[in-house]
Amino acid sequence: MSNTPHELAEEFPEFVEKMSALKVSDAHFAKMAEEYHELNRKVHGAETNVAPREELAEVDLRKRRGALKDEIYAYLKAN
Repeated sequence: MSNTPHELAEEFPEFVEKMSALKVSDAHFAKMAEEYHELNRKVHGAETNVAPREELAEVDLRKRRGALKDEIYAYLKAN
């Protein structure tokens, strides 16, 4: 397991196998998952002061991550 909190496998453990399959068979899902991963790393870097950001920038990253997480969840439920 990753040291970074909020990874997709941690957020949606019931969909781990489905996400793995979709990452290789569905380009749209793969892109969403990669974007989530990148946003999550940026948020984690900001939260741990490894890559500090202004407070509003950090809040924006969290909002974008949350919206994308909701989109991914809806996609997983629909497919």
